Amino acid sequence: MNEIVERARAFGETHVAPNAAKWAREGRMQVEALKAAAAEGLLAFQTSKAWGGLEIGFAAKLKLLEVLSRHSFDFAFSLTNTAGCAAHIAQAMPRAVAERYVPAMLKGERFGGSALSEPGVGSDFAGIKTSAVKDGDDWLLTGEKGWITNAAFGDVFITYAQTDPAQGWRGIGCFLVDGRREGFRRSNAEALGGGGVIGAGGFQLIDYRVRADEVVAPPGQAFRRAMTSVNQARTYVAAMCVAMVDACLDTAIAYGKARQAFGAPLSAKQGWRWMAADVATDAEAARLLVAKAADLIVRGEDAALASAHAKKFATRMACQRISDACQLMGAAGLREDYPFLRHLASARVASYTDGSTEMQNERIAAIVIG
Repeated sequence: MNEIVERARAFGETHVAPNAAKWAREGRMQVEALKAAAAEGLLAFQTSKAWGGLEIGFAAKLKLLEVLSRHSFDFAFSLTNTAGCAAHIAQAMPRAVAERYVPAMLKGERFGGSALSEPGVGSDFAGIKTSAVKDGDDWLLTGEKGWITNAAFGDVFITYAQTDPAQGWRGIGCFLVDGRREGFRRSNAEALGGGGVIGAGGFQLIDYRVRADEVVAPPGQAFRRAMTSVNQARTYVAAMCVAMVDACLDTAIAYGKARQAFGAPLSAKQGWRWMAADVATDAEAARLLVAKAADLIVRGEDAALASAHAKKFATRMACQRISDACQLMGAAGLREDYPFLRHLASARVASYTDGSTEMQNERIAAIVIG
């Protein structure tokens, strides 16, 4: 565990940190960065050892994503989507099918992720409109996916579609979609004001044929599997938000100790110190919420409530406290060689991924109130 986390830490310092501002300015990440990460084994951290992966546990995954998110939440999010997709295919698909994708993904030759959201459907996962219709032993998928991480350049997606609208969530199935095959049409990438590094975009499926052995999870099972994955995603997104706040606070403290104002360091001023203390307290509170959710996940227990608490608090906290840390820097915080503005944009992105803050409230209320 420690070895791969340290490898990620070193990669973050040598590859991500020097490029993060440029990526944010251009609104895109160079795919070569993911290929470089693959060379360090960072796309294989979740995949089983039978495939040459590292098969690390959830706690180690959090640490790995945290050290990368200090420099770029977006890069870490893009990376974990491809890594998770490869691991899922390796675990869920027949060997002959997985052979076509997993080795290439671990080498950084192909990229992908999960395709749940649609242009008109976000947090209401059960309301997806992409259809899957039986055609002999195969399925034909038709519809449009949107707001999909890595869709701007990836072409391997674990895709959810509705097989029977009358069944609601029970009718949803999960299918492997290959963007190099007939029936797949990539949409334009989202032109985001911030967070473009995640490669958010979409694709259209027009009678896309899924072979019988490419069904990841049949109707009745797919939705439940997705919800389990979402609880994990909410927890690691919360951890990544804490990492961004930590990085911003560390930057502000170093600046405040060096910057002189009215004959003393900024860090000696009570107002400055108290604002920094508020940032530190909220970051620590979010860290503890993440730790609780992560512990439940590691023990295989229900983490729905804990993960919703963690994501709701951590994303709200990050939006406020990154802004406060930037304020501690004065106008200097606006410079792109500091992480504040790109981390603030990423915190906004995090507020919507894997269920908006409002949906976390709905989830919490449903569990607590009934």
